[in-house]
Amino acid sequence: MTLSNSQAITPELIEAHGLKPDEYEHILELIGREPSFTELGIFSAMWNEHCSYKSSKRWLRTLPTTGRRVIQGPGENAGIVDIDDGDCVVFKMESHNHPSFIEPYQGAATGVGGILRDIFTMGARPVAAMNALRFGEPDHPKTRHLVSGVVAGVGGYGNSFGVPTIGGEVEFDARYNGNILVNAFAAGIAKSDAIFYSEAKGVGLPVVYLGAKTGRDGVGGATMASAEFDEAIDEKRPTVQVGDPFTEKCLLEACMELMTTGAVIAIQDMGAAGLTCSAVEMGAKGNLGVELDLDKVPVREENMTAYEMMLSESQERMLMVLDPEKEEEAEAIFKKWGLDFAIVGTTTDDLRFRVLHQGEEVANLPIKELGDEAPEYDRPWREPDTRGSLPSHLVDAPEDYNAALLKIIGSANQSSRRWVYEQYDTLIQGNSLQLPGGDAGVVRVDGHPLKALAFVCDVTPHYVEADPYEGGKQAVAECWRNLTATGAEPLATTDNLNFGNPEKPEIMGQLVKAIEGIGEACQALEFPIVSGNVSLYNETNGEAILPTPTIGGVGLIADWRKMARIGTFSDGDEIILIGADGDHLGATAYMRDFLGLLDGPAPTVDLYVERRNGDFIRSAINNGQVTACHDISAGGLAITLAEMCMSAGKGMSLSLNQARGLPHALLFGEDQARYVVAVPSELANFICASAEGSGVPFCRLGKAGGDSLQIDDLINITVEMLQNTHESWFPDFMAAAVNSDNPAEEPADSKEQ
Repeated sequence: MTLSNSQAITPELIEAHGLKPDEYEHILELIGREPSFTELGIFSAMWNEHCSYKSSKRWLRTLPTTGRRVIQGPGENAGIVDIDDGDCVVFKMESHNHPSFIEPYQGAATGVGGILRDIFTMGARPVAAMNALRFGEPDHPKTRHLVSGVVAGVGGYGNSFGVPTIGGEVEFDARYNGNILVNAFAAGIAKSDAIFYSEAKGVGLPVVYLGAKTGRDGVGGATMASAEFDEAIDEKRPTVQVGDPFTEKCLLEACMELMTTGAVIAIQDMGAAGLTCSAVEMGAKGNLGVELDLDKVPVREENMTAYEMMLSESQERMLMVLDPEKEEEAEAIFKKWGLDFAIVGTTTDDLRFRVLHQGEEVANLPIKELGDEAPEYDRPWREPDTRGSLPSHLVDAPEDYNAALLKIIGSANQSSRRWVYEQYDTLIQGNSLQLPGGDAGVVRVDGHPLKALAFVCDVTPHYVEADPYEGGKQAVAECWRNLTATGAEPLATTDNLNFGNPEKPEIMGQLVKAIEGIGEACQALEFPIVSGNVSLYNETNGEAILPTPTIGGVGLIADWRKMARIGTFSDGDEIILIGADGDHLGATAYMRDFLGLLDGPAPTVDLYVERRNGDFIRSAINNGQVTACHDISAGGLAITLAEMCMSAGKGMSLSLNQARGLPHALLFGEDQARYVVAVPSELANFICASAEGSGVPFCRLGKAGGDSLQIDDLINITVEMLQNTHESWFPDFMAAAVNSDNPAEEPADSKEQ
């Protein structure tokens, strides 16, 4: 339904725009009158949780965001970190959770498109993508449909655009039944002296619209993403954007070409809240006003209202402040790439945001207050409940350790994700050095024969639920470990904080304590957060998701020839555990996937030990002393060893020295700061002596060789059986017979293929 700018502002309309009564009263105080319908939409877009971070920004300010390599921290389209030689890496992670649940293919596809625009808006050419996906329990009637649609959307957009998807996560849990998570990460490389920002500069300069035409898709998308779901979820389908990766590829090339001309003064991606947010942010950052004439905006639908044009989230669009002397040159570039180029406004010196439509001024608002005066809440929160201790001797040991290991590696959450990542182009651009399935994805840096970047994203939501503070620390520490396990120097992080309704004190407590843990870990590991996203109200009918603060990390490898992989060891290599013995079984994969229990506390993270052990591992890798390395995480030592054997196609003959602890705790405990390394036998004594000299605990487990994983008299499984079990769950799940009586299980329609 098309609504006019004279639409009556009623309490029901205010509520429908996601504004609280006191927020509307604040709007009245700011502008001294009742807003027009378009102005109400503008405030709704700028003041929703998705754009304003009104529940989280006071806590986000506590995070460490600076460091010796940080060029740009939070506040821009993406963070920027120096990688030497005049180069920098530009990266960010963002959520597209609500749209992906409503319309999985387009929701996931446009999530990928949006994060890629954040990268190349700053002048960086995208070189890598990742995604962290969370779905409901496998036997939920919608799960298979959602997995199929989301994976197709991620692959359909990223593959067509031409960026390798080199890593990510996929997990299942009943707590995501009504609200899946799709977190998209992208990174690009730029020259440090050729970075482009969104701050407008100069009065009377043209504001230029670039890219695709504006339609009605995505109107109200940011507001929808700031609300809980209920039974009326399908009515929100029109708020989901529709993507075109081929247009985005043209937009990338046009922007890259334009940026070499000196024409760009400021540039901003049109993402959440579309034209509204991009124009306001550019002007407000530069202490300038902006006037827009919507009659000049390229549109693909007839009779669009000012409200629709201002709130449309049509994809593949940019807004730019242009050097007027370069106007003809800029327009020629965009016309060459088949894209729209239109001067739709000008910068002013009065700090007003004016919008004209069909000769009428439909909005006239104070531009700084639209952002700076957005509500900021110190929401009530309570200390989260944490679980009591769970000594390992109180946890049942398996009667059959072989069966336990096979059950865990063949479970929904520990099985191979090959079915997923083989639908992504992991090799395009020709620089991929490590692909999904290892500790981190790695890509070469063009123009440098040896330099490479490692990327990873991590979080263990069950840890965060058991103890948000320790779970937040652990998410950062595991990300740091995964980069370290390749030999990379961890540089910086981006975060994607996915939580439920912050108006509930128990949920707000999870967010507060998780941020505290994240901040402490980033500080201790010198691993600053340079960009990120907060996604709240991830609830359906009052049931919140598992608290899921995803951490994406970037590391630098000076010489990729020395990097470690998880399965590159040789027969006769010694297998050594670096770090303490396993003892912690609370909140582990063993508890969940074998015993079927959700019990016990999260493991504690000693950040001093993390750094000490990690620095030792990185030094050994970069000194060429390690043939393979894998960090110990979900599933403990047993899963780590199995994954190394499966990757190498080789066995191991090992002994735990069981006097050191209980066998099931040694094998399946998820104690932190631990790695398994394979080293040439002639270097084993040296590595162990070096570890001892550095105060790093270690245990010589045995040697590589044979065709089975053998651990004392507890485990003896052929590598082939491990591989078959590990690889079969996902294909079997996705190939399961479709229940034709359930519409949610029907195959995606043709537009999603």
